[in-house]
Parts: sequence; structure tokens; C-alpha cells
Amino acid sequence: QVRLVESGGGLVQAGGSLRLSCAASGILSSVNTMAWYRQAPGKQRDFVARLTRSGNTFYIESVKGRFTISRDNAKNTLNLEMNSLKPEDTAVYYCNLYPPLNSWWGQGTQVTVSS
Repeated sequence: QVRLVESGGGLVQAGGSLRLSCAASGILSSVNTMAWYRQAPGKQRDFVARLTRSGNTFYIESVKGRFTISRDNAKNTLNLEMNSLKPEDTAVYYCNLYPPLNSWWGQGTQVTVSS
């Protein structure tokens, strides 16, 4: 049973930074592509960024240059460094495979950016 546990969210002012982590119960070395997703209030959950095992990354346009996805194989975590945060980044952030598996969704971590 895979358990993904996201952490690192919080309340931050616009322009601030946060670093999210996803503890991935030993699976990172065995999967190809992991990703971060987010769900804003009243909206569907959307893809944000992905990272392949070979190190290739892809970001949605609105976070390019501000967010950095990375993997720490030693700690078995997937990370998301978020800089220059904007109020529109407010959402619950989740990690999962890309494409995601429904059974792998964790509880997410709340990111709130105040203006």
C-alpha cells in the first residue's frame, strides 16, 4: 500500500516562499514520473509540475521560473520549492504519479498566499 504524505504548507504573504515535501513510502526509486498537483477552493485538482526519473521537468506556464520540482532519493521525498508566491497559488497541494493514481492521493498540504 502506497502512502503519500505531503507537508510544508502554510500561510505566507505574496512574494514569499515555501518548500513542500512529499514522503513517498519507498516508491520513488521504482517509478518514472512523479508530479505535484493543486486544488484551489471550488475548483478541480490540476497538474502543476512533473519530474521524471531521468531528471526532466515540466511546469505549467503560470509557475515557470517560480517553482522548482526536485527529488531526494536518499530521503525518498519529492519536493516543490515555491518562490514569488501569488494569491492565485492558494490551494491544497498534492503529490502523485503522473498521470495520477486515484488510490495514491494523500491528504495534501494547504498553501495560503495573502495579498
